Amino acid sequence: MKITNKVDSVTVQVIGNALLSIADEVGSVLKQASYSTNIKERSDCSTAVFNKNGRLVAQAEHIPIHMGSMKGAVDELQRARGFDSLKPGDVYITNDPYSGGGTHLPDITMVAPVFREGELIGFSANIAHHSDVGGHVAGSNSGDSTSIFQEGLRIPLVRFTDALGVNEDILAFVTLNSRLPEERRGDLLAQSSAVGIGATRLVELHDKYGTETMESAQEELLEYGKRRLAAAVAALPDGNYSYSDWLDSDVAGEDPIPVAVTVRVAGDNIELDFEGTGREAKVAVNVVRSALEATVYYSLKAALDPDIPANGGFFDSIKILAPLGSLLNPKAPAPVAARTDACQRVADVIMGALAQAIPTRIPAGSHSSITFVTFSGGKEDFFVYPEVVAGGFGARPNKDGMDAVQVHVTNSSNLPIEALELEYPLMVESYELIPDSGGAGEFRGGLGVRRDIRIMGDEAEFSAHADRQTYPPRGFEGGLDGTPGRFILRPGTPQEEILSSGRVSGIKLYRDDILRIESPGSGGFGLPQNRDRGKIDTDIREHRISAEAAEKDYGH
Repeated sequence: MKITNKVDSVTVQVIGNALLSIADEVGSVLKQASYSTNIKERSDCSTAVFNKNGRLVAQAEHIPIHMGSMKGAVDELQRARGFDSLKPGDVYITNDPYSGGGTHLPDITMVAPVFREGELIGFSANIAHHSDVGGHVAGSNSGDSTSIFQEGLRIPLVRFTDALGVNEDILAFVTLNSRLPEERRGDLLAQSSAVGIGATRLVELHDKYGTETMESAQEELLEYGKRRLAAAVAALPDGNYSYSDWLDSDVAGEDPIPVAVTVRVAGDNIELDFEGTGREAKVAVNVVRSALEATVYYSLKAALDPDIPANGGFFDSIKILAPLGSLLNPKAPAPVAARTDACQRVADVIMGALAQAIPTRIPAGSHSSITFVTFSGGKEDFFVYPEVVAGGFGARPNKDGMDAVQVHVTNSSNLPIEALELEYPLMVESYELIPDSGGAGEFRGGLGVRRDIRIMGDEAEFSAHADRQTYPPRGFEGGLDGTPGRFILRPGTPQEEILSSGRVSGIKLYRDDILRIESPGSGGFGLPQNRDRGKIDTDIREHRISAEAAEKDYGH
């Protein structure tokens, strides 16, 4: 749409910040009203506002991978229902990656069309990761499923509420298919209430400024996103920049799967071509289009200009190509529960390609593994405890990497030990940084995390999906690689067992068993011999590196 210039730039920015404030408030309501620790404590949720044409105009800074699900759900609502059919009071729900715009089944999206004086003015949306939606393992998020039909309940785009209230039939259908029905009910009603708050605030904003001003301002915000990306791309040298990396083998005996990209820059146009990426995986690391798009959007925003507004104007200016039937464009019913393992590698290869164009702005390889773990069990009081364990952030061209942080497409919080032990029959025996896990370099990579969890009940099950357990995070410009991750059962005992894969399900645990989680470290940047001697002494004193590693890697 051509900009009418009816709104001055100050008002445009005020309205833009007000829209972001709405998205933030929706997120606060969602977290405060939810039942599960995964949402209320770990903040594994996101919120957004769309204009009346279904284009994203504001998203709170929550989880990058969720960008794809909310945009995909609104796109599917327009395709399948048509905006003309929507009515006040409607809220639609979906989670399906192949028919609802989602990226995996535990992430349930809600979208509410917003009306003012009978006219559609926009959409309020949120998404939350639910701790269980059925499937072959508790938590609905194992990495070893071989079909989406093993991963849980698929919810097509359906109306969850109307002007009369919640559709109890739909609510009952979802809760009946979860191992934690009351928790699901509470979380779903929290999502519904939260999108309602977003709708109320959007109407109030239109009442304040008028719908004509709001529409013009939103169009200008979209154009601003487009112009901002164009300027960032135009600052890059023209050319083709290629990079590749590997996912750990999807099943024993199979070759690892390559992830490859060529970033083509011509003037202010940018295209990402994933030709060369390997086959569709046999287990759940496949990435549907909405997840791939979200990963690309995050990567370009982070690398080129973090202040680019994450809106439809920015998104629509990027061309993405991915071969059909590959890891990054699978055919239904390929499994996708652990899609973030591959998304993290997509972010890695995009960063690696862009490092050739802007070497002074791209960090070395980060842990780039979701390291998603699930403990479940209990006969009378069944529980599901999901967690994403942080790791090392790659060394930067002028600074050491960060320890124990989330990177790339995930941004969830750590579950505090106090909340974990209060809610579940588990005890955290240790929670510490892993010395020597950051790659040596002029600037050292950030450290991974060791977390030992003891079973306090009679029995439990452990499931997980994690990558970077074979191929470590890469060092850049002569920096050394970081360490890979691993899972260790009953460490330090005669029964110690290192699990052979990061993608496991249904591992039986019994009272006093300990499961050790070790997340990957990250790569170093620059030649180790160039590191300041004082920094090495500090690292040794703070137990970030051992004296042995200092001698071996730094000659110190």
